[in-house]
Amino acid sequence: MRKIISLAAAAAAVLVAAVPASAAVNAGESADKQSDKQTATRTGAEWTPVPSAPIDVAAGVRCDFPVHTEPIVDKVQKMVLRKFPDGSPKREMYVGALILRVTNKTTNASMDLDISGTAVVDYNPGGANFQNATSHIQGPILLGMAENGGNLPRGLYVPNGIYTLTISATGYRTVKWKVDGGLDNICDDL
Repeated sequence: MRKIISLAAAAAAVLVAAVPASAAVNAGESADKQSDKQTATRTGAEWTPVPSAPIDVAAGVRCDFPVHTEPIVDKVQKMVLRKFPDGSPKREMYVGALILRVTNKTTNASMDLDISGTAVVDYNPGGANFQNATSHIQGPILLGMAENGGNLPRGLYVPNGIYTLTISATGYRTVKWKVDGGLDNICDDL
């Protein structure tokens, strides 16, 4: 049985963090965001595709059953907006459409999820791949939480709204809403 869920929102590694939707210039943007875009333009920063690979997660890691995720539409791109003196990314922006098919491998029930949120990721020194970083997100993403691995119980979530996701250097995940758009645990739906 296939259930399609479209989570339309204002505006990410599957099961990890943030993935994006739209980067249109907005007159209401913060000075920092406008400065980032100007810096990116001056330095010749370019959008780079960030393809999502299919992922298999064992039973008990996120859900009580094994899960498979696979991109159906993947137009996600990133741009490095700022770098540390060593050249590593300090701030990145992720945008683009991402629709994933998430399958319960025990029952073969699946859902197609529109998780096309937009994210600006601020890395701490030494941070990479969303770890040791804070993501400022608008819209839905797919977020995996391990047992005792964050401020949400173990699960596979689609948070929505405007929120931050902080992933510590040890991998602990903290979600804080600025505008709550809801939270769906996909494990309950499959």
